[in-house]
Amino acid sequence: MNRTPIESVQALEGIPRIAAYFIGRIPGLPLALERPEAMTLLAPQHQRILEQEGLENFPLVTAEQIHGKEIAIVTGATTSAIRGMDALITCTRGLTLGIYIADCAPVWIVARDGSAGALVHSGKKGTELGIVPLAIEKLLKVTDLDCQDLSVVIGPCIRPPCYEIDFGARIQEQARECGVLEIHNSALCTACHPELYYSYRREKGLTGRMLATLTLIP
Repeated sequence: MNRTPIESVQALEGIPRIAAYFIGRIPGLPLALERPEAMTLLAPQHQRILEQEGLENFPLVTAEQIHGKEIAIVTGATTSAIRGMDALITCTRGLTLGIYIADCAPVWIVARDGSAGALVHSGKKGTELGIVPLAIEKLLKVTDLDCQDLSVVIGPCIRPPCYEIDFGARIQEQARECGVLEIHNSALCTACHPELYYSYRREKGLTGRMLATLTLIP
């Protein structure tokens, strides 16, 4: 990945009527702060960046992210993060799903015809709980798709030797075990690239958050 704050998820660029982005470290923004204070500074920056990509008319829907396995079906805009959830699924066009990241993995699960998608927050705990297989199962239940119709992308996350467990690799195995054939693993470590990414572990909890997004374009 390059050094710009926002990057298109290249593995998904060929899918019609979707936009998938990853916003990394924002240069010059001092974020050696606890999460609430950091997010107060980041929120308007993220909104500005998404507007620059032409997504200003698509409300951002986010999850509370409690390192669990609960998954929400999103059908409309919300005024706050959806409580108790670590994954979001939608078949509704005109919404942007968002997941915040600072070492855990963002996982995009997208129908290759652009008709539906999920965005998952999966760190050590979420991976142990199998949130990605659960999200795949739930996405298939609410659509007419099967697992071979999906593309899965695992974004930057903390990896060995910076972390003792390679949950990014385990997520890839889980997706394959579900029967998904098209799986892309960035293999990038958030803790190894301080110029690109925020890292909760490297920065001892006082840091910002990246934002992964998925939009079904009307």
